[in-house]
Parts: sequence; C-alpha cells; structure tokens
Amino acid sequence: MKNKTVILANGEFPTHGIPLQILNNANQIICCDGATNNLLNYGLKPDLIIGDLDSVSREIKNEYSHILIHDTDQNTNDLTKAVNWCIKQHITEIVILGATGKREDHSIGNISLISNYIESIQVTMFTNYGILSPIIESTTFNSYKGQQVSIFSLTPNTPISSINLKYPLDKYNLDSWWKGTLNESLDSEFSLNFENGKLIVFQEYLK
Repeated sequence: MKNKTVILANGEFPTHGIPLQILNNANQIICCDGATNNLLNYGLKPDLIIGDLDSVSREIKNEYSHILIHDTDQNTNDLTKAVNWCIKQHITEIVILGATGKREDHSIGNISLISNYIESIQVTMFTNYGILSPIIESTTFNSYKGQQVSIFSLTPNTPISSINLKYPLDKYNLDSWWKGTLNESLDSEFSLNFENGKLIVFQEYLK
C-alpha cells in the first residue's frame, strides 16, 4: 500500500526502518533542494524538487528540469516552500522526513514550524528516533507501555492535563521546553487534554 505525500528535507537522511519504509512506499516524493542528492544516491527519484536550488548540480537541474520549482523567497525555508506547495495543490496529508539531525538551528526551526503547518494540512514528522506530531486540540495517541514521550508547548500559558502518562499533568503549564521531556506511556494509548494551544509531541520508536 502506498503512503501519503512525502517531503524529504535536506537534513539527516533516514536510516531507521520506519522512515525508510515510508520513503520506499511513498506515492509522491517532494525534495527540498539538496535533499535531491541524497534521494538519488539512495536509488529513488523525486517527483518534485523545490527551493532556491543552490545545492543542486547543473546536471540534476538539466535532467529534472520538468519537475523543478525555483523559489527564491528569503522569508521561508525550503521545507515551508514544499509544504505551501502541497497546500496549494489541495493535498490534505503529508509526512516529513530528513528534517533533523544536522545543524541544530535547522532542526529546531523545522520542528517548530510543523505547529504552524497543522492549521492548514495534516502533518507528521518522522526522524531516525521517533515521531513528532503537532496538535492544536485534545488528542489521544496510539502508544505502547514504556514508550518515551516528550511534550513541547508552543503556547506556554496553556494548561495541559494527561491520561496514562507516568508523570501526570494536571492543568500544568509547560512554560519551558525541558519541562515536558522524558515522560513515559503507561499503556497502549495516552491522552493530552487542553484548550487553545499548540503542542508538539515526540514518541520514541519501539526498540
């Protein structure tokens, strides 16, 4: 079965089995600029290449000229350009791969941006270590007992309550990013309840 549209960013290329499976089964792969090189080296071809294209060789530009979108807007990074393209194409759900793992400023920036995308498109980010999910309303997550869970609030004044977490939250404000890290699921699912906020939830892969 084919997966949803995949956006491949130019960070650490997938090595874990889960993001690699998603990449291999994608029905559409959109590469952010230099990620094209990584994808071609892996043995797959892009369906679209987008960005300022300063990291793509002349040879690749010539061969894939029919799927290039040259966007030099300095107010958005290549990942946002790719997401905005998907929104304009009325794509409803995307998976982001390769968005972390190199420069820390790029990783933090890309992770924080998914909380903005969620208002316009369903998005999940898979890294080589786990899944990052942005949420803007109370949500129940599939999980497993002992799964490492971290919660980051982009709205630090939002009271958050939890169900089935080892360190329970009871209308607790996560006003620093470290305060929601290294929690643990107690069962096959856990819930986060809140109003009028933006959270990003990290779930570790099953080892």
